[in-house]
Amino acid sequence: MPQPFSLQPLLDVMQDRADDATRKLGKLIAAEQSQRSRLEMLEQYRSEYAQRLRDATMQGVTRFVLLNYQDFLARIDEAITQQRLAVENSELSTKAGKDHWQDQNKKLKAIDTLSLRHDARVRHQENRQDQKLQDEFSSRKYSIKDNQDDIDS
Repeated sequence: MPQPFSLQPLLDVMQDRADDATRKLGKLIAAEQSQRSRLEMLEQYRSEYAQRLRDATMQGVTRFVLLNYQDFLARIDEAITQQRLAVENSELSTKAGKDHWQDQNKKLKAIDTLSLRHDARVRHQENRQDQKLQDEFSSRKYSIKDNQDDIDS
């Protein structure tokens, strides 16, 4: 009976950790893409609103309407600044998640390599044992045949 891989529990734990790191990285990437989409949406909205201001000033607006446009653009600019910070933070989180994912996969690969080596050793031992049995069987077969020939002569 072949000896089981002694580090199998560790391999299982490392596989679970690698899977968990993969899931977390996927969530971080999705969150980063969501933050980027929000930023793009705000920037597009700001551009459209700025165009409305230009169109309105071409037609002539009151000072009060102009101040409202400018105030609203300032609030959009502040939201854009905050969203850029959110994107930067999300990028940092994604990078940290990617580093963690790579680390977990590196550890998993190391243990998996040991497992593969163990399996190869077990197969080699089994092959040697099979070959030994076949050799014994062949030698018995020929020794019985030789004995039979001696008896017949």
